[in-house]
Amino acid sequence: MTDMILAAAAAQVSAAQRSPKLVVRSFFDEPTNTASYVAHDPTTLRAAIIDSVLDFDAAAGRTDTASADAIIAYVRDEGLVIDWLLETHAHADHLSAAPYLQKALGGALAIGRDILRVQEVFGKIFNEGTDFARDGSEFDRLFDDGDQFAIGSIPAIALHVPGHTPADMAYVIGDAVFTGDTLFMPDYGSARADFPGGDARQLYRSIRRLLALPVETRLFLCHDYKAPGRDRYVWETTVGAQRTGNVHVHDGVGEDAFVMMRTARDATLSMPKLILPSIQVNMRGGHLPEPAANGTRYLQIPLNVL
Repeated sequence: MTDMILAAAAAQVSAAQRSPKLVVRSFFDEPTNTASYVAHDPTTLRAAIIDSVLDFDAAAGRTDTASADAIIAYVRDEGLVIDWLLETHAHADHLSAAPYLQKALGGALAIGRDILRVQEVFGKIFNEGTDFARDGSEFDRLFDDGDQFAIGSIPAIALHVPGHTPADMAYVIGDAVFTGDTLFMPDYGSARADFPGGDARQLYRSIRRLLALPVETRLFLCHDYKAPGRDRYVWETTVGAQRTGNVHVHDGVGEDAFVMMRTARDATLSMPKLILPSIQVNMRGGHLPEPAANGTRYLQIPLNVL
C-alpha cells in the first residue's frame, strides 16, 4: 500500500509539470526560525495556509497576531479563498495561529491522525483533566497516509512521515511538498528524533520515502537556522538537491549510520525554548486553554519531566 501511495504522489508531481504550478508565498518568522506558507491554485484562487505562527513573548506571557495578520493581508490582497489550514505536526517551537486565521478566513483545520498519540502522551505530561478529549476533535480533518484532497484544481496527497514525532505529515500538492520538520536545507541536515514518540530509524525511512519522489519536486521546509558559512535564511530546495547534498542523509548514507549520527547529535541538543507552551497549545489545534474562574488563561509548566 505504501508503495502505491508513493507512486501516486510521484505521478502527481510529474503531471504537475504540465499544468499551472502551485503558487507558494512564504512568511518567515525569525524569532522561531519558522517558515509558514500560503499555497494557491492560480486558476481558481483556492488556497491553503500551512504551519502558521502565533507570536508569543514567553517572558511576558503575551501573544500577538502580527505574523498571522500579514498572512491575512496577503490572502485578501490576492483575492484568495482559503480551503485548508494544514499543520504538519504539533510543533514544539512555535504556537499555531490556525484558529485565529480560520476565524478571519475560513477553511478546514487538518493534521495527521496520529495527533491522538501526541494528545495522549502530552495530556498526561500536562495533567489535563477529562475536559481534554484526546480524540482529535479540535481539528476538522485527521489525515491518514495516502488521503487525497485538492487545492482548487491542483491535487494533493497526505503522506505520513513519522520520526521527528509520531504524527508528522508531509503534504504533496501538485509538484510541491511541504515537509514539516522532517528535513532541513541540505547544508543543515535533518530533524531531531528525541521527543516523546520520536524515532531516528523511522525518521530515516520517512526521509528516504520523500526522496524517492522525482528529483525536480520542490520541497518547502518548516525551518531554517543558517548552516555554518551561510549568512541568509533559505527554506526551499528540491529532492535532487537533498539526494546529492544533504549532510545527514544524502544518497549512500545507510540507515544504521544515520541512526548512530542522529542519536549522538540529539544527545547534545537542549529542549526548544517554547516546547512547553507550544505543544500545550498545538495539541489543541492552536486553541489556548480555557480561562480559569478569574477570566485569565494559564499555561502549565511541568517540572523535571522533559
